Amino acid sequence: MSSSRRNFLQAAALTPAAGLSQVVSPNDKIRFATIGIGGMGTGDTESALKTGLTEMVAVADIYQGRLDRAKERFGNHLYATRDYRQVLARKDIDAVVIATPDHWHARIATEALAAGKDVYVEKPMVQKVDDGIALVAAAKASGRILQVGSQRVSSVVYAKAKELLESGAIGELNLVEAWWDRNSAIGAWQYSIPPDATPANVDWDQFLGAAPKRPFEPIRLFRWRNYQDYGTGVAGDLFVHLFSGMHFITGAQGPSRVYATGGLRYWKDGRDVPDVMLGMYDYPSRGKMPAFNLA
Repeated sequence: MSSSRRNFLQAAALTPAAGLSQVVSPNDKIRFATIGIGGMGTGDTESALKTGLTEMVAVADIYQGRLDRAKERFGNHLYATRDYRQVLARKDIDAVVIATPDHWHARIATEALAAGKDVYVEKPMVQKVDDGIALVAAAKASGRILQVGSQRVSSVVYAKAKELLESGAIGELNLVEAWWDRNSAIGAWQYSIPPDATPANVDWDQFLGAAPKRPFEPIRLFRWRNYQDYGTGVAGDLFVHLFSGMHFITGAQGPSRVYATGGLRYWKDGRDVPDVMLGMYDYPSRGKMPAFNLA
């Protein structure tokens, strides 16, 4: 992960940054902001800062507790706001890290590119397929960098596996079987809900965005992966890792047939996405049938 993010930041340093007409000096810091400073947003921020090539300028989140914590962790100098648009409007920011719930990825990334920012957006890139097509077009039109966070594509372990397969060391590949066993409360997205999660400390309307309107319900904010309105369920949170890792190693571009089944088998907490899924993906052109089993 750190290698991939370092490459992104180094590439940004060697191309015209937002509002600049000349190549940025390698000695300069890339000034960035994080939009969505929860678990992954915090991890991404720490990775970016560890490169030594960056300076964190601002942070945006709809929960005040995370904004306060970000200042404690990364410096009281940070510009903090509940409205990401105020971050995009700043001329002193070269790049943004987007680690919001999935249903905000496409909109914020598109607006950031239009604002002249380079973008690192967490996986999955978008919530809906059509949004992905539009975002790719927006990235090409903007001329900015758009990188999607993907652990397995960034992993040196998977890079080594790719090398071994291509060299013939593994031999003929007929089947790939991969799975996740997330048999714990945290693994099933039962994240803690802060006791100060109140309407005064949360911009609920900003969280909902284009999702269906509903009364304030903090469980939907802090456990948003459980709901189709905001996330992509097992497929977007976990299948994507297995897909991207297998595609990276084998050089596959995608399956010709897909079969998946699943359902709510254990968690009766109001969620509307499956807690267990089994998928089969057919790659007849290469004679492979990867099997992905997530429980």
